[in-house]
Amino acid sequence: MTYDERLQNVSILGAAGKMGSGILLLTSVEMTNLSLKPENKGKTFVLNAIDLSDQGLAGLFPYIKEQVRKIAEKQIVRLRFAYEDRTDLIENSEIIDQYIFDVMNIIRPTTAMEVAYRSGLIFEAVSENPDLKVKILSQIDQNNPNKAWYFTNTSSVPIHLIEEKANLKGRVLGFHFYNPPAVQKLVELITTENTEPILVDFAYGYAKGLGKIIVPSNDIAGFIGNGHFMRDGMHGLGEAEALTANYSWPEAVYMINKVTQDYLVRPMGIFQLMDYVGIDVMQFILNVMNPYMPDENLHSKILDQFIEMGIKGGQMSSGAQKDGFLKYEKGKAVAAFDPNTKTYISFAEFSEKCDLALGQTPDGSVAWKSVLRLKNKDEVLANFFSTMKAMNSLGALLGTKYGSRSKAIGQKLVNDGVAANENDVNTVMLTGFFHAFGPINNYFD
Repeated sequence: MTYDERLQNVSILGAAGKMGSGILLLTSVEMTNLSLKPENKGKTFVLNAIDLSDQGLAGLFPYIKEQVRKIAEKQIVRLRFAYEDRTDLIENSEIIDQYIFDVMNIIRPTTAMEVAYRSGLIFEAVSENPDLKVKILSQIDQNNPNKAWYFTNTSSVPIHLIEEKANLKGRVLGFHFYNPPAVQKLVELITTENTEPILVDFAYGYAKGLGKIIVPSNDIAGFIGNGHFMRDGMHGLGEAEALTANYSWPEAVYMINKVTQDYLVRPMGIFQLMDYVGIDVMQFILNVMNPYMPDENLHSKILDQFIEMGIKGGQMSSGAQKDGFLKYEKGKAVAAFDPNTKTYISFAEFSEKCDLALGQTPDGSVAWKSVLRLKNKDEVLANFFSTMKAMNSLGALLGTKYGSRSKAIGQKLVNDGVAANENDVNTVMLTGFFHAFGPINNYFD
């Protein structure tokens, strides 16, 4: 079966979700582009958008249409060639509308999982639950005569576990898109010792068609991205807890969040990032990883406490940030949750006190966005962190300790065989988390 043939009938499980909808968008565009090739004219391409939520599926179409229009507007020259035999399409607007129609015509929304029984390629983007993934993929494979290939978007569950329990025999791999899939360039590719080489070749071809960067990860729970982020988050929780010896919990959260953003030149602080991913999601991923890490304790009582109080973070269907460790107004953090009073305490009540305690950021401090555009970024960062290491302020000490811990986590991923090399770790954090620099560096030596 050729690349094009494999993509003629595809199913996406969890298509109405945050990740599934992005995968649906990318795949529908790739399949439509294939259908417009002269050799594929007249062939039927079907993309089953499968989800339990009728409401979620109904909401897919406005999103897909809007995004496809943006894609078409940027690629109008290519589309003119693709539709050059259509003499009825003259204006750019006509070509764009036709392309949108062709994309939407491929997508078949349904709540019936049985349609996947006819697909040759199946993307799984359901919740991060090993038992659920195994149950669904096993059911499909037992009823699918096509020896289908399975791409699971899991960010933490070992692929060999899914392969063995669902009896997929080399026909499954981890294809971990980063959120949001339509924007993020990174994909982690995870295979097992049984994965068929032809499946891997297809995965690289598919990623190329989508304009994605693949970083391979060995099949160890959490892989590279969450392998680093989960431990990084655990360190942040631990540092905040330590600060509560002298500060309230909201103050400690504010301080660690500020240090991890401003002192480590990151796009957002660690508590904001945990809110973005979802406190409940983070807890679940840690629970998946923990049994496979006998030399570590990847469990947080703080996460348990917040989940018990119903504080979960995450995002609304619109993409707006839900409140978690921090409270948000128009996307900006304005308060921190106090577990004792079960209320959010405004930053205005304590930020001046905390900023004074942290001290000034190092001379020559730069914002994350401005650093990314610098041609001499490495030199600027080296000077920044050199200054920070020489300072004795609380903020500088916390920042230096955090940067050193981040490097140790990255190095552990290499030493444990999760990542093939240091460059792969850095690529994941630079590309998937938008860090200004990779964790494995010489800044904190």
